[in-house]
Amino acid sequence: MALTGRAGLLAALAAIVVLLAPEPGLVVLAAALVLAVLVTADLLLAGAVRGLRFQRDGERRVRLGQSATIGLVVDNPGARRVRGVLRDAWQPSAAAAPRRVTLDVPAHERRRLVTTLTPTRRGDREAVAVTVRSVGPLGLAARQRTFHVPWTVRVLPPFLSRRHLPARLARLRELDGRHPALVRGQGTEFDSLREYVVGDDVRSIDWRASARRSDVVVRTWRPERDRRVLIVLDTGRTSAGRVGEAPVPGSGPSGWPRLDWSMDAALLLAALAARAGDRVDFLAYDRAVRAQVSGASRTELLSSLVDAMAPIEAELVEADAAGMVAAVLSRARRRCLVVLLTDLNATAMEEGLLPVLPSLSSRHTVVVASVADPRVAGMAAGRGTSEAVYDAAAAERLRGERRGITAVLRRHGVEVVDALPEDVAPALADAYLALKAAGRL
Repeated sequence: MALTGRAGLLAALAAIVVLLAPEPGLVVLAAALVLAVLVTADLLLAGAVRGLRFQRDGERRVRLGQSATIGLVVDNPGARRVRGVLRDAWQPSAAAAPRRVTLDVPAHERRRLVTTLTPTRRGDREAVAVTVRSVGPLGLAARQRTFHVPWTVRVLPPFLSRRHLPARLARLRELDGRHPALVRGQGTEFDSLREYVVGDDVRSIDWRASARRSDVVVRTWRPERDRRVLIVLDTGRTSAGRVGEAPVPGSGPSGWPRLDWSMDAALLLAALAARAGDRVDFLAYDRAVRAQVSGASRTELLSSLVDAMAPIEAELVEADAAGMVAAVLSRARRRCLVVLLTDLNATAMEEGLLPVLPSLSSRHTVVVASVADPRVAGMAAGRGTSEAVYDAAAAERLRGERRGITAVLRRHGVEVVDALPEDVAPALADAYLALKAAGRL
């Protein structure tokens, strides 16, 4: 039972009458008795809420930045009309609207209500509870009950870098349409023989065929298709930092986490590699495997990736580089392209990845992609006050450390992509195309 605002107003009016009455004692008794009778009668006449039945319908998945519509059917099997207010409560990050709706369900009928979700975060957004308050005909008292009506909407990564895909696919078609590449390298397929011309790599000369033809001929090669690309996402503490401008309204005033920018780059690379005929697998790791996608077909790859990425959150622990490399090597027996999306944090790299990197780079082609913080460049240019100068010195030191760790990685034969948040996805795709063109896949 719950008293409404109208009951409170009636009680206040009764109190005023009591104060003005010549015999307050009798008036108080009469007023209390009248109010109690009215409230009791109103409560008895209010529609019962205990027997209400609920059923949800609507979308189960939505991309971050878009809206999902969820229906709630309220079935009233009772003998009285249920009038009042319904509140469909969701997690705050689901941004459900409207929060309260007017409810009017006649006896033995049902009504469908609609809630719109515009989530501000990735992951699974769940319905918390449905609370119904059924008000009596006088509006003095109400019956109230809370129900658990489960429903989950998975909020997927928005894949904002999709706009860069057409240009990269055009470059891929140019690469596939060229004459067979005249380079020898790991991951190339023999195509044909032709006569030697000045400028050809002498390592491509086929001496046996040249002896049979009495002329110098060279082997031509083409980029091998159906290669394997393993995308590894570091979900350790360094991926939690927010950088850049938040591209999705409502997702936070201080930018997106590095993890989300890295996911966006991974999706663009996966889409491009799949269209190139390569097989793409995915692994998210910090101290344990958080998510993985393996063996997905070209048509199912992107949906499998966004579904696996959606619930991943950055873990506030130091990533176990040795465990990550072991997980990669156990999944990639044959030589492939390993793309590691992580932060170029000098201390974390020196203590974690660098000691175990040779065991990975000796067996696979490795690319390390990192999201740079645009605020560092702004701090490095700061002058005018002592505080700005100190900030500039700290920023320059950080940039120097990133350049240093980049140089060390390249000495190990690792390709490095270090770009601003909005640029990291196309930069990684360009690095993949460059490796493809050079016959290194």
